[in-house]
Amino acid sequence: MSILVDENSRVIIQGITGHQGMFHAKAMLGYGTKVVAGVTPGKAGETVHGVPVFDSVHGAVKSTDADTSMILVPAPFALDASFEAIDAGIGLIVIITERIPFHDAIRIMAYARQKGTTIIGPNCPGVISPDKCKVGIMPSGIFEQGTVGVVSRSGTLTYEIVNAITESGLGQSTCVGIGGDPIIGSNIVEVLKMFEEDEETESIVIVGEIGGTAEENAAEHIKGMRKSVYAYIAGRTAPPGKRMGHAGAIIARGKGTAESKIAALNEAGVDVAKHPAEIAELIKGG
Repeated sequence: MSILVDENSRVIIQGITGHQGMFHAKAMLGYGTKVVAGVTPGKAGETVHGVPVFDSVHGAVKSTDADTSMILVPAPFALDASFEAIDAGIGLIVIITERIPFHDAIRIMAYARQKGTTIIGPNCPGVISPDKCKVGIMPSGIFEQGTVGVVSRSGTLTYEIVNAITESGLGQSTCVGIGGDPIIGSNIVEVLKMFEEDEETESIVIVGEIGGTAEENAAEHIKGMRKSVYAYIAGRTAPPGKRMGHAGAIIARGKGTAESKIAALNEAGVDVAKHPAEIAELIKGG
């Protein structure tokens, strides 16, 4: 098994005719993902790497029975693209687009929750179930099918940790990049619940960073979990009072620091690595 995506996922790409859309469509097809359609208004009838392009998500879903969408449109159009996918009945939407206006992100997430749609992102690398399906922009070669579930707020750190897990021989069940923006769709706790129910996932890795309280909230949930959880928190050396990296990396009222997150996770029984490469060692030693 895996979570969110698998070999049966039928994927559309909104923005497939743009430079990034064409590039990542080719990569996803090469990985074996069932990219069944693309959507760009005014480009119906065209094809991209053999994938038919439609004017609307409704048209694409009607013709292909798509159930998953990856959004790669420019930020000003992300709100409309998301609403269109939600209204068309898409069950999982992965929003890769970054710099989506704050209030647009709020409206997207509120509407998705109202309609029961799962959102991953925005400003994220996507989701991959190794050897089954990739809906995102991550480098395919570092992933290998295995038993470790990964949920991450950081793209590049994810790749370093995943590579170490792969080289250790453990591999991954699914890797979910939830994004580092203040307003996102699925949070760490929601993904942890999915991994807890997944028979293929034996252990879970959280890749966190300073800012917000996502990891502290996750620590409270982990106290009631059966599966082993490990973590890495980026930002230990961040200067106090300085905003770092993602828009979500904002520390307030003593919460959101690396120290507060590590303390909360340790209290929940989570081993926290000092360096990304240590994650695989902790899992094998646990």
